[in-house]
Amino acid sequence: MTTVSVAVPRKGRPLEAVLDRLADETGTAGLSDDIASTLRYEKAVTKGEQSATGDVYERLATYSDETDPTAPEYTLVRDDRAEMPRRIVFDSVTVPVDEDLELRLVGREEPFRALRKHEMPLGFDSADLFLEEVVELRPEPLAELAEVNDRVDPHDTDVRLVAGLGDTVWHSLLATREVAGEQDVDLTREFVDGYEGQFCISPRYERLVEGVLGTEAIEGIDFCYPADGQEEEAAIAEAGIGVYLTVSGGTARDHGLTVGEHLFPSETVLLRSEPEVTEAVERVAELLVSADTGTRLAAQ
Repeated sequence: MTTVSVAVPRKGRPLEAVLDRLADETGTAGLSDDIASTLRYEKAVTKGEQSATGDVYERLATYSDETDPTAPEYTLVRDDRAEMPRRIVFDSVTVPVDEDLELRLVGREEPFRALRKHEMPLGFDSADLFLEEVVELRPEPLAELAEVNDRVDPHDTDVRLVAGLGDTVWHSLLATREVAGEQDVDLTREFVDGYEGQFCISPRYERLVEGVLGTEAIEGIDFCYPADGQEEEAAIAEAGIGVYLTVSGGTARDHGLTVGEHLFPSETVLLRSEPEVTEAVERVAELLVSADTGTRLAAQ
């Protein structure tokens, strides 16, 4: 039996996207639902939205089934909320693919970096992190996932983006009506080309924003950031213009913002460490991206 390890996030929307894809392709809907519901419950407990019977160690023991090698395993991490409570998160699970191949999902705080260090051949992580870490900044904007690999320096990393899972939210241009109405154009990259002044973003997305707008477009722009505890949409409304994640745009409009161009998809992506690719790794990768949804990249 050949086992292929796949690094995945320990919690959150990206992990649930991976579990959904795994359920679709391997018929393990019950297992995936069990993991997802356990983690949602533990998140609610950590946030104080749900009462729990027993302490975190007792719950961890309850979730474990050492007699079943296919049962999911969990572990504890420190949550960054007040008083830094311990939170139960995903650790690992093994799923059979066929009679001679199985895949093992392994939880990591930063799956992409596990691949960079050649710890595993495959991993799922946010496209945002990949852009922040390794994508080259150029004068022209980066607009699609399919363009990402062309901007990766092969001397920097052997990791390449294989496909997106389609769980897309968007890094979108947002502006107040006062700013958006100053020029007789739509709220697009071209608008930013002609704009000078404050431009509000989340500090963790600075390099990403530079990449998706292009270095020429941000000339004359002064990045500013939300104050501690301030909502991004509220901070953008104060600055007049900025970039943040949107789904429907409802929260942005509640702050009096116009939703402009969707600049780049924030999506869970499958990554591959090229030196670690084997026939078994290719089979697992094809399994995980074979559905019609999502963005399939051409081989690099």
